[in-house]
Amino acid sequence: MSNIIVLASNNAGKVREFNTLLGPAGFVLRPQSEFSVPEAEEPYLTFVENALTKARHAARLTGLPALADDSGVCVNALGGAPGVLSARYAGEPKSDSNNNQKLVADLAAQADRSAYYYCVLVFVRHADDPQPVIADGRWDGEIVAEARGTGGFGYDAHFWLPQFSKTAAQLSAEEKNRYSHRALALRALVEKLVNLPK
Repeated sequence: MSNIIVLASNNAGKVREFNTLLGPAGFVLRPQSEFSVPEAEEPYLTFVENALTKARHAARLTGLPALADDSGVCVNALGGAPGVLSARYAGEPKSDSNNNQKLVADLAAQADRSAYYYCVLVFVRHADDPQPVIADGRWDGEIVAEARGTGGFGYDAHFWLPQFSKTAAQLSAEEKNRYSHRALALRALVEKLVNLPK
């Protein structure tokens, strides 16, 4: 198996996080943009189906193993929304600022601010891999109306972590790479990858 893996994302924040966490295990991630791979459609209602679709798409167009994630913030008072629609919650074009404004507005009348980030990772050895490797992670917190912190991306500045008395955007990169939904999913994935038959 090639140690070069195509990351089915053009999100610079995700590329940095993934390389930080997968690098020590000997894997080298390259964003799909380096191979001129366009973004895949994400038509499904579940994180796992969207991630699998993105991984197969990137593997098919590059001939390399591929890794995709589908992740988002799920707010209990909103029935799990934005969920799989997190990146486009406020519509097109994608905008973190607009998404956050919509989320805060939608929660204005709600007393329950509990939420969690959820991440599903799917790794395929080739486009038609019948045994994709799947891992997931969940990170619990609350949504706050006022943005705090300048790190991270997505909803991080509004995602409050009571155990740290900080938002995800106020954590250091090292802290985020230890505790986040993506970090938990990546650790589970790495454990599976290093034990794959050669």
